Amino acid sequence: MTIQAAGRTALITGANNGIGLALTRKMLNEGWEIIALIRSGFPEDDPLIREVLSSKKLRIYKADLSDFAQLKSALKKITLQETQIDLLFNNAGGSFAELSYSKQGRELHYELQTVVPYIITMELKELLLKGTLRTVVNTSSNAFMMKRKFDPAALERPTAFKKLTGPYADSKLALSLWTGEIAPQLAAEGILIRSADPGGNNTIRSGKKSGIPFWLRPVIRMFFPDPTHGAGLLYQAALGEHSRKPGVFLIKNQVTPLKFTAYSRNILDKVQAVYQQEFRSSGSGS
Repeated sequence: MTIQAAGRTALITGANNGIGLALTRKMLNEGWEIIALIRSGFPEDDPLIREVLSSKKLRIYKADLSDFAQLKSALKKITLQETQIDLLFNNAGGSFAELSYSKQGRELHYELQTVVPYIITMELKELLLKGTLRTVVNTSSNAFMMKRKFDPAALERPTAFKKLTGPYADSKLALSLWTGEIAPQLAAEGILIRSADPGGNNTIRSGKKSGIPFWLRPVIRMFFPDPTHGAGLLYQAALGEHSRKPGVFLIKNQVTPLKFTAYSRNILDKVQAVYQQEFRSSGSGS
């Protein structure tokens, strides 16, 4: 669906490639202004990007989101320079090829895809409350739907690593769990938050290591749609038929029950503790 986008602003993390880039292009073409919170630059040969950069309809803030010092600096600039946010898409992330850790010492999938979306949402609440739509969409995944067990205690430092179905799937599950848990509180404050699976998309980039199993890569190249498919699902999650439903998890734009919801409060407590005790401390950046 399309709404009156003139004067409305969306912040998109990971806006410069894959699904995030497709979402950015879609919304720019519909008249949205976009705030891009990204680690690296946009494609230099993209005429649309060049045009909207010159008109300030696309505004870029750079940071490695898994580095709290960089993230804190970028968020401070956003809060000082922007006037409102109507939609927040916590979209940055990916499936990594091996077990890695952030500068803060937590497993990288968990830091980037579970903890950081909470931090960004909390830090940008005031700008969201100044907007009209006041909506947050967290990019999740259906990769965890087949999991038979889940151990929240292993999120920060897993004892084993599996591509796609290991820390990646666990971090996305944890993201959707805390999203559902905090939704009533945020709704009472005027902010609607939900998580959505953008489906299977061909986001494989040549020469880049990823956490996609080798046997799945040719299947993705041959049969998966391009990232505009996922961008469309995230857009529907924000503005479609479920736009007034806080806390839901969407697959193919359908409300889908989550497993392991007994851990939802535990996960929320974990990310809140990181935010309060680490990120907001004086040692996390300028």
